[in-house]
Amino acid sequence: MLEVEERVARACAASGRNRSDVHVIAVTKYVSLETVSAVLEAGLMQIAESRWQDAERKWKALGDKGTWHFIGHLQTNKVKDVIGKFQYIHSLDRLSLAQELHKKAEAIEQDVHVFLQVNISGEDSKFGLSPEAVPGFLHDIASLNRVKVIGLMTMAPFEGDPELTRPVFRGLRALRDELNHLALTPEPITELSMGMSNDFEVAIQEGATWVRLGTVLVGHEEG
Repeated sequence: MLEVEERVARACAASGRNRSDVHVIAVTKYVSLETVSAVLEAGLMQIAESRWQDAERKWKALGDKGTWHFIGHLQTNKVKDVIGKFQYIHSLDRLSLAQELHKKAEAIEQDVHVFLQVNISGEDSKFGLSPEAVPGFLHDIASLNRVKVIGLMTMAPFEGDPELTRPVFRGLRALRDELNHLALTPEPITELSMGMSNDFEVAIQEGATWVRLGTVLVGHEEG
């Protein structure tokens, strides 16, 4: 964990950013309840899971100990399981999901903070809105006042040379800036959720405010 912190700090320094501008999320989907507990005890308070079936036992034991992020593809029928438990949803990518999030959030009288998932790379294997679709999507969900769009999220292709991911991260930042110029949301979109174990330093240099770190930070215990 100390090594990761040093790498984050170096990436911030290299790009003239304050270390406090970048938040590290521990992606715990491949580790045990005991490891998640140890992560929280070590002071890493941002926890991410991608499937409720894997997260349920961990959340029931530790849900009040940190801030929880849902980062996987969220099926509409699973919204009822995660709403009110995960403070951030990183994977809003379609109108039906936005409507269900609003409906369930309204029922518990809580706002839900979301990142729009954008497929900057254009890969068929990845979920997400195309960059061109985002302005229209924001217009379509404008009346869903419980759904608060605070940021954009993307995943870059896995590259042997992380430098090759730079255009993807740069593209997400440019899209955010364009959306803010168009003033399509009540408040400016400030957050960029991008960068994983293989490429987080490049993502930080390109403006990431949240990096999602699994293997490099907490390991991998499956198999």
